[in-house]
Amino acid sequence: MQKSLKGKVALVTGGSRGLGAAIAQALAEEGADVAISYVASTEKAEAMVEKLKASGIRALAIQSDQADTTTASSLIEKVTAHFGKLDILVNNAAIVVKGQTVDDPALNTAALDRQWQINVMGAVATTRAAAPVLTDGGRIVFIGSLNGTHALVPGVADYVGTKAAINGYAKGVARDLGGRNITVNVVLPGAMPTDMMAEVFGGTVAPDAFLDLHPIRRIATLEEVSALVCFLAGPNGGYMTGGVINVAGGLGI
Repeated sequence: MQKSLKGKVALVTGGSRGLGAAIAQALAEEGADVAISYVASTEKAEAMVEKLKASGIRALAIQSDQADTTTASSLIEKVTAHFGKLDILVNNAAIVVKGQTVDDPALNTAALDRQWQINVMGAVATTRAAAPVLTDGGRIVFIGSLNGTHALVPGVADYVGTKAAINGYAKGVARDLGGRNITVNVVLPGAMPTDMMAEVFGGTVAPDAFLDLHPIRRIATLEEVSALVCFLAGPNGGYMTGGVINVAGGLGI
């Protein structure tokens, strides 16, 4: 079977675990060479590289903390130095800080400020660094959240704000880069079996009350979300740009 991304080079930020790892694997299975960035766990990142290489592609792990926006240029430079180019950027790295309402006297503003730094300014810095070197006809996919359009529960105002900001930023980047046939889209997952879901729900099994809000009464699989990213990154996604695409089982409709 022909691999739709053969010959392409992709970077997935936060690609050593969770959805990022699933996206990296899906891109590799479509033939793309894949770089992943990670913050702390070198052992886990290198294990992911070996798993990616088993698909017959080139792979690389680069330590880079998205909270430090000064590292974005170095991250992109290392990718292009190793692979010779960059065709696909998946802005996946993000954190969630939840549980406190904005009127809580003990509000952890330092943690919330770090969330803004990683989720917004880190993704912006990576995009700025990548845009000049991204090949014409390339792809940028932001991993947003359904929380970027719906505040589903109390205590997530800042997280909602970071994801809403990405939705708007991506539309502007799509306008800026359209002349080079570079598409820019945002994928909005709902709950998935990841560490982030475990932080919100205390595990990877969603409560019945939450599932009842879904027309399709289950959470997404990582493979379902990754498949949408691959579509947007591939040849059949070439006329979709500026999209903010819900892949959350109908939650919020």
